[in-house]
Amino acid sequence: MILTKPQQRIAQDTNRFRLVAAGRRFGKTFLAIRELCYFARLPKTTNYYIAPTYRMARAIAWEPLKERLAKLRWIKKVNETDMRIDLVNGAKIFCRGADNPDSLRGIFVSGIVIFDEYADMDPNIWTVMRPAMADKGGHAMWIGSPKGKNHFYDMYIHGKNNDNWSAYKFTSAEGGQIPAQEIEAARRDMDERTFKQEFLADWVDYVGLVYYAFNEGCVAKFAEDTPKQIYIGMDFNVDPGSAVIAHQHKDGLHVFDEISLRNCNTFEMADEINKRYSNCRVHVFPDPAGSARKTSSITTDHKILSNAGFNVHVRRSHPAIKDRINSVNSAFSSGKLVIDPSCKSLQNCLTKLSYREGSNEQDKNSGLDHMPDALGYMVEYLYPITKIQPPRVEPARWAINAPPMRRFG
Repeated sequence: MILTKPQQRIAQDTNRFRLVAAGRRFGKTFLAIRELCYFARLPKTTNYYIAPTYRMARAIAWEPLKERLAKLRWIKKVNETDMRIDLVNGAKIFCRGADNPDSLRGIFVSGIVIFDEYADMDPNIWTVMRPAMADKGGHAMWIGSPKGKNHFYDMYIHGKNNDNWSAYKFTSAEGGQIPAQEIEAARRDMDERTFKQEFLADWVDYVGLVYYAFNEGCVAKFAEDTPKQIYIGMDFNVDPGSAVIAHQHKDGLHVFDEISLRNCNTFEMADEINKRYSNCRVHVFPDPAGSARKTSSITTDHKILSNAGFNVHVRRSHPAIKDRINSVNSAFSSGKLVIDPSCKSLQNCLTKLSYREGSNEQDKNSGLDHMPDALGYMVEYLYPITKIQPPRVEPARWAINAPPMRRFG
């Protein structure tokens, strides 16, 4: 598999600062790893890969990066704890998270810093990293899918209008990794706004209601007995603790019950579920943060749910907020998600939760976000926006029309 023409354009661009806004499965993270290797071929350079969180950096880039460098036989030493790789030519590559920008103060970048999914980062990360590049002449690349007209959009416009900067925008189709019929299937399955953002890389405005695809057509009554198998989305909030209960209908989900407990802990939530559904096989899709969060000093929230007899399904890293929201809106639009009329609290939240004025962030001060968050953890897991995967092909695309990367030693 070789570099596509859009990827070649980006790789061959000699400008110091490059931005890439692209649709899903374009090959953005591959480009990030390729660029890290390209700059690390220079002796004693210091290079950084930064994801929105430390966990995402490990889940997305750490293993592919090590694999690539091992095949090149460039590795001298790997520090798994610190996510640092020392190369035989004296160069270094670090993987970091943007969730604590101040932890990056005092470093320097003489090679390149990659910001992967920059739209999901704290914009202060650039304020921290820019001085780190000043004395050594380091390069920077921002990559990701758009998320409204936020700081990524502002940086994109800056890149279009300044010397020594480049700004690119490519669709998923231009990436060449997703078959055309899959993209058309996604167009049919998703609401228009989400499709434009995720596959066309459009800068869609985030204004008004968060769950704009929810309407009275998404509310329906199913006349049937309590199912033997239920699915529960859960938000670990103390006040209130929130859960939505669903079962499968045809090829989708019917949310038929909700739980909202004031001043509760995870033990109490588990007891309430068992009280209501003691004869059901229970699958819980909770906030991924529960793998570390502890309601008590004894054990984690996820362990409490497992000990209660529930099957716990959770991603290794926290899904991006926009992914949860887009998954829910797409499920409503495609008819995969239906809410029972009895779920009054959930309906109230879905119809009223809005974005803060002038921002792409939800108005959390309204207190309307907990129940939709619980719904989002479940829907995003079952119907992820990122479900389309290209065929697995061993890439032979590391050589481009640029100075070659040779093996050291």
